[in-house]
Amino acid sequence: MANKVVCPKVFHDLRRFARCLNTAPVVPPMNFTGNYGSTVTTPTLQPTDQILADPEKKVINFDDVKELFTGVSTLKLIRSSLTLQMASIESMVDLGVWVMNSKFMHMPIFKEVILGFVKSTFYEHFCAGKDLIEVRKTVSKLSNVGLKGMLDYGVEHATENESCDQSMKVFLQTAELAKSLPSSSVSFVVVKITAICTPKLLKRMSDLLRWEQKDPSLNLPWKQKTLPLFAKSSPFYHTLKRPEPLTVDEERDLQLAHDRLEKICKKCLELDVELLIDAEDTAIQPAIDYFAYSAAIKYHKDDYPLIFGTIQAYLKDSKERMIIAKKAAEKIGVPMGFKLVRGAYMSSENELASSLGFKSPIHDSIQQTHNCYNSCAEFMLDEIANGSGAVVLATHNIESGKLAASKAIDLGIRKDGKKLQFAQLYGMAEGLSFGLRNAGFQVSKYLPFGPVEQVMPYLIRRAEENRGLLSTSAFDRQLMSELQTRI
Repeated sequence: MANKVVCPKVFHDLRRFARCLNTAPVVPPMNFTGNYGSTVTTPTLQPTDQILADPEKKVINFDDVKELFTGVSTLKLIRSSLTLQMASIESMVDLGVWVMNSKFMHMPIFKEVILGFVKSTFYEHFCAGKDLIEVRKTVSKLSNVGLKGMLDYGVEHATENESCDQSMKVFLQTAELAKSLPSSSVSFVVVKITAICTPKLLKRMSDLLRWEQKDPSLNLPWKQKTLPLFAKSSPFYHTLKRPEPLTVDEERDLQLAHDRLEKICKKCLELDVELLIDAEDTAIQPAIDYFAYSAAIKYHKDDYPLIFGTIQAYLKDSKERMIIAKKAAEKIGVPMGFKLVRGAYMSSENELASSLGFKSPIHDSIQQTHNCYNSCAEFMLDEIANGSGAVVLATHNIESGKLAASKAIDLGIRKDGKKLQFAQLYGMAEGLSFGLRNAGFQVSKYLPFGPVEQVMPYLIRRAEENRGLLSTSAFDRQLMSELQTRI
């Protein structure tokens, strides 16, 4: 921990800033995925306070803030505090989104100034660097404080085969980097299917897969062996009429996408590096699940999954889909891994459903989303305890972290990370990451990397995710509390 230093005027201002945050009014917590004003309530799992009422069962200690942030420099705390505060100012987020989508970004001088500001603030806080050389340094820093990295090349939404091929090359290089680092420092290589297959083709595939679900007589000659992609509660409003079959060119491009993913999977299997496939919005998610599941059937490590799909718990059909896929994999002897998240496309999902005259596929309240996430986690932990599958619990929510950690210990699940690990985004929920680490669990930070301009969509989503929520995040208040004691 850094030593206490003499404070210039700026540090006194930071003290006042921290006090203001600690006395802010209550608003929904980080990871909110529902209607802010909703009064809908649903039964919850057993309250964490009751589960952890016995001091001996208090598996995560968040009380000792000094201990929690041991190893984090004062400068890092200050930068984190200021960056998160900027991201929490709604008017600043609105302005930033407008600027990034404006004609000004086509003016070289203006663009250089804006990207320079973004790089020195949000980019350096949320991203691991512009290339694999910088990523190596970031991973080393994380490893020094007992955390692993999930390496995510931040490209998305490729437009043609050339850019897909380039993305594949970087994913292969990322896997090589992961293998070259100590095994204790990297947990996953992350792949976005939209980087190796165009979203346009993914939408065409998803429409055909949805129609096949409604009409099993539909023949899809390109479809490989996969797991179930839909549940009875899944939304089908994206495809209101029978889609045209894939053209010859589309089938060729699909085969190229399969070939790219196969090369990545073979490399990861050869290097013994686990692969995580990110989720997207529901318009193209069926095709992404199709790629993930068909690859998981072909490539796995004996009883351990090599490939992890992603389940977004803010979707009403998420638990049903996960259970159906998990049980189907079990029947054919395929170990299935999942990363469990809450979700990141709430606005676009709500807008699309509303524009088509349908109900949103997202839970009606934040509590329903919390309940769904915790229930999905509980299901996977029970499965793991019975010897099947693996899960990455990606959450910034303290209650979900406590519930899962407590249940994992009750079930006797090992903390070595082979079957269970936790994850948070780089630059967010540091208190939860360190608390879980101190409790002995394997914890990873999601590390997007790439040139500033390339990862802008990711940074904008992070800023939008933080709208007005910083002031009530328990971990941010802890961070501020520790900052006050040091300055």
